[in-house]
Amino acid sequence: MSRLAYGDGIRHAFEHLLERYANVFVIGQGLWSPWYVGNSMTDLDKRFGRERVIDTPVSELACTGAAVGASLCGYRPIVVHPRVDFMLYCMDAVVNQAAKWSHMLGGQAHPAVTIRGIVNRGGEQGAQHSQALHAWFAHVPGLRVVLPYSPRDARDLLVASVLCDDPVVYVDDRWLYGLEEDAAPIAERDLREIGPRVVRDGADVTLVGASYSTHLCLQAAEMLARSGVSAEVVDLRVIAPLDPSAVVASVRKTRRLVAVDGSWSTCGLAGEVIASVVERLEPGVLAAAPARVTLPAASAPTSKPLEDAYYPTVDDVAAAALGRVGARALAARGRQR
Repeated sequence: MSRLAYGDGIRHAFEHLLERYANVFVIGQGLWSPWYVGNSMTDLDKRFGRERVIDTPVSELACTGAAVGASLCGYRPIVVHPRVDFMLYCMDAVVNQAAKWSHMLGGQAHPAVTIRGIVNRGGEQGAQHSQALHAWFAHVPGLRVVLPYSPRDARDLLVASVLCDDPVVYVDDRWLYGLEEDAAPIAERDLREIGPRVVRDGADVTLVGASYSTHLCLQAAEMLARSGVSAEVVDLRVIAPLDPSAVVASVRKTRRLVAVDGSWSTCGLAGEVIASVVERLEPGVLAAAPARVTLPAASAPTSKPLEDAYYPTVDDVAAAALGRVGARALAARGRQR
């Protein structure tokens, strides 16, 4: 079976959409560049024409506002922001316009716009080029927010986002572009029916993540297995609206929860996951207090040694899980075996 890389998966989604749907176009900065958005859009302008793959001047607000307007006229535009940090320039178009039109017009208008923001971190890029702001968008009613982890999900969730009648913020992470998995045919699915999934079974502790954090959780689960701890990993995939049912079912089994997120703790995704689970569990189910693994409450540094201390690691996730399980519980499991 052939292999699918993460960036190739995104490009295949663009190809699929542009080939099959005449009302789809792509707009944003650096789209004709061979490197600006990685290999996720290579040569799309040559194949589909520059009137459908539109490289714009540097105005995030202008290109996003134009796309929102086009979506109200029957198009399904995809806006690409090569750095999610600079999406802040277009917040009026996203939060006050795209997210509100269907509500304000009684469902008679459907801004079917997909806004792709790319997370860039590491490489000593500093505080203004390293942010993961997905929790901001998830806070706003009317927006769907998608964070794919696997190459196939990066492809299929982009297709589902563009075919959805609601505005979607689709966030991908450059740290995932080295991932590969077995290829499979593109599956067109209803985004409203896609929710969290268990990507690794376990019995002792539940690790929950989205996007790159899922990658950390899976690596931590491998590490924990060598210590005799069986970790279940849940990949959220869609964080707005958040469906906690798979996470609740997992925690009901493992009785322990670690939520991992590549952004800050305050008002963040990890806290929302924990609250959603605790609200739904009966007293006595949890064997330990839930834990969060997130960024420290500080902006990203411009120093490699400080970056190594700043970003959560596999060791951090594994340590948090071991802290939930506890030495006494591990010893008890050893005696049972």
